Amino acid sequence: MSRHVVTVFGGSGFIGRHLVRKLAASGAEIRVAVRDAEAAMFLKPAGNVGQIVPWQTDVSDPAQVATAVAGADVVVNLVGVLYERGKRTFQRLHVDAAASIAQAARDAGAKCFLHMSALGADTESPAAYGRSKAAGEAAVKEAFPEAIIFRPSVIFGQEDNFFNLFAGLMRFTPVMPVIGAPALPSVSWGDDGLSVDFFGEGGCKFQPVFVGDVADAMVRAIDKPSSRGETFELGGPRTYSFKEIMELLLEVTERKRLLVPMPLVLAEADALLLQLLPKPLLTTDQVKLLEVDNVVSGKAPGLDAFGIEAAAAESILPTYLHRFRTPAHRGAHAA
Repeated sequence: MSRHVVTVFGGSGFIGRHLVRKLAASGAEIRVAVRDAEAAMFLKPAGNVGQIVPWQTDVSDPAQVATAVAGADVVVNLVGVLYERGKRTFQRLHVDAAASIAQAARDAGAKCFLHMSALGADTESPAAYGRSKAAGEAAVKEAFPEAIIFRPSVIFGQEDNFFNLFAGLMRFTPVMPVIGAPALPSVSWGDDGLSVDFFGEGGCKFQPVFVGDVADAMVRAIDKPSSRGETFELGGPRTYSFKEIMELLLEVTERKRLLVPMPLVLAEADALLLQLLPKPLLTTDQVKLLEVDNVVSGKAPGLDAFGIEAAAAESILPTYLHRFRTPAHRGAHAA
């Protein structure tokens, strides 16, 4: 990469910290535009002196956004939330803030704009999250037509909010849910007698993608002229059902837990209470997202467009989920 000045909105988050490190390694000068600049100071050692500068920015303030992008060659928008709280709504962050940042980047003369969306982005999505992501894409394209859109599936990596969540839950509960299992089991009679299938296809399907691959794709897109105006769907090398995800986590953490079917209607009922927690374990909107598989469509370019061979979850998860093994298992591996 040539020496760019890059402003990364939301650069202290899960994806952002990986992207900032890769941008720094490429030689870019980076402004990390975040609500709390002090909390983003941990990123500074990832670059040389003065190469990474946390920049306090309220994305709802156009003047602060304009200041953050002034003189930037590249602007990256990673701002997003998984659930709504107070003023941090899907509309405000996924749509209004995205439009404001894209317009500011255009006005500042930025040559490249990268926008993080999600595979669930769809104007017809049953979930408000998915609809807001689609609206955010449209707002970005209107302000900055050459914007590069990234739609990843579930992203995994050391600080992820998906695999860490379920691996953590496995320490405290004897059962784990298979969300999206059928409401009624399938009963059949074969050569081996009566067979009862409680899980059907195993619930919603995912195509988990490694955060390092996502960050690599974003860095490479900056110097790839043909990526301008494109939308990329990012998925890993394998598709998993919700049940297979739970089985993989049990294997990696070396725990034994009973898997129980949880139809979406039951999951939504549980979410009515779980979404009241300070950091919700599950919301009713997230349950609605699970009505649709979270896999690439095959109609848009992906990681291969950047020459990236997607890392498999099986090879990465053990490197950071080993801490969720029982003490006996951890000790055995250490020995």
